[in-house]
Amino acid sequence: MKVAFLTLGCKVNFYETEQMMEQFQSLGFDVVDFQEKADVYIVNTCTVTNMADRKSRQMLHRAKKKNPDSLVVAVGCYVESGEAKLEEDSAVDAFFSNREKEHMAERFVEQFHLTPKETQTMGSRHVEHERTRAYLKIQDGCNQFCTYCMIPYVRGKGKLVSMPEDEVISHVELLAKQGYKEVVLTGIHLSSYGVDFSDALNFVSLEGKPLLAVISKVAEIEGVERIRLGSLEPRIITESFAKELSAIKKVCPHFHLSLQSGCDTVLKRMNRHYTSAEYKEKVEILRKYFDYPAITTDVITGFPGETEEEFLITRNFLREIAFSDLHIFPYSPRRGTRAAAMTDQVDPQVKKHRSDLLIQDTKEYQKNYADAFVSKREKVLFEEVVSHEGKEFLIGHNERYVKIGVLASEAAEKGYVENEIHEVFVEHVLV
Repeated sequence: MKVAFLTLGCKVNFYETEQMMEQFQSLGFDVVDFQEKADVYIVNTCTVTNMADRKSRQMLHRAKKKNPDSLVVAVGCYVESGEAKLEEDSAVDAFFSNREKEHMAERFVEQFHLTPKETQTMGSRHVEHERTRAYLKIQDGCNQFCTYCMIPYVRGKGKLVSMPEDEVISHVELLAKQGYKEVVLTGIHLSSYGVDFSDALNFVSLEGKPLLAVISKVAEIEGVERIRLGSLEPRIITESFAKELSAIKKVCPHFHLSLQSGCDTVLKRMNRHYTSAEYKEKVEILRKYFDYPAITTDVITGFPGETEEEFLITRNFLREIAFSDLHIFPYSPRRGTRAAAMTDQVDPQVKKHRSDLLIQDTKEYQKNYADAFVSKREKVLFEEVVSHEGKEFLIGHNERYVKIGVLASEAAEKGYVENEIHEVFVEHVLV
């Protein structure tokens, strides 16, 4: 049987999809591209916003339309929040929660009473997935309970779970043997890694020591040339944490520090546990210990009660920090969260307008940061050949995750190949 996967949402979802693919392959399924006709379509869903909910439903319906005789399966966060709608949706044949992902293939086969003869495909092949960058989820769960967020409710109801250090090492060693050069360590709340191994009340008191320890061990693994980190909570950044992290030379100077708003009154309503001044201090610490680091973040526009003045405070703060990239989201009320019950909801058109303004600003920030690498020598992990403005480029990313391209003809002459790191003179950055 042919099975196709589509992943929506965060890096953790992408990692978990890879794990599910391996499960299905081990049972004899033939994994194909989502655009192909398949017997089974599995959508790893997201529910972080209303738009994510809609996208999840759209992809499920698109799969059924592609092959009306196929089995369409929803898995993940949208299942946790939208189970009632999925039960009534004729396009969806089955759904599985986040907790069931670990044994997803077995559960699927059991539910539909499939035999090995039915699942195996003659001449089964494995799709060649990206072999440059691997995502490894080493932490699950979040207990921060921001007022706008459903994640603590759909990801273990606040329970924190960390992968033991020896298991992390075993996973990364296997990834290195498979040819991955870069490993991205991710988690639902990565900064809480190791809290469940200790008596600590929260991650702040641990000062990031468990996370530093596991990163140090990963850095010792032969074949791994880069370590990139998933989203970090600003409060984990201290002088000692940044100093120790900077001593691990394989760590990429690329940090995603969650912000959400640059206005203190909005941050308080969101139940974020820092001020804009404290956030700025964390960025300054990173810039002290890392050379020209890429600092990226997420911002929500139109949070309940956000005035024009509060929005402008955020917009000015973003410009002051000079991020390398931003992810902008108009606020989306999630049923069951405290923010959804707030009475001063912002008009959707106002939210969209504010998002549009920040998206325009983001293009400027991206270009300003990326242009700084033109005419410099950079180590680039090449990934694929793409067409850009009518020309063929071999493209990849430097340590700071700037996309750099070399004309394909020039790359061939110089022996640059995919899945290898080459030092190049930068002429083209793609933003």
